[in-house]
Amino acid sequence: MTREFVPPPRGVTVRGALEAELASAPETGLTAKELSGLVGISEKDVAGHLEHLEKSLKAGGAALTVLPAECVACGYVFRDRKRLSRPGSCPECRSTRIDPPAFLIR
Repeated sequence: MTREFVPPPRGVTVRGALEAELASAPETGLTAKELSGLVGISEKDVAGHLEHLEKSLKAGGAALTVLPAECVACGYVFRDRKRLSRPGSCPECRSTRIDPPAFLIR
């Protein structure tokens, strides 16, 4: 799914733009890299904004759903990981080939 970056209209915050993209995300969710391209921020900044967005959504009765990262080499799934960023390596096989987590709003 590749869409061209269109800057958000004035008055829309980065977190508001992230919320809008996640609300319309497919069931497979959107990765931090996809979100950074859609919203126009760096991939590293996405995790910080998502942490704050998660708190705002919880207060409003919605929830940020995290589809966990998975090791490509051995299939290990990072189910208990609390951080929203991509893991550096697999604790089972030490591989760095990791599919990043995906996010959506439910």
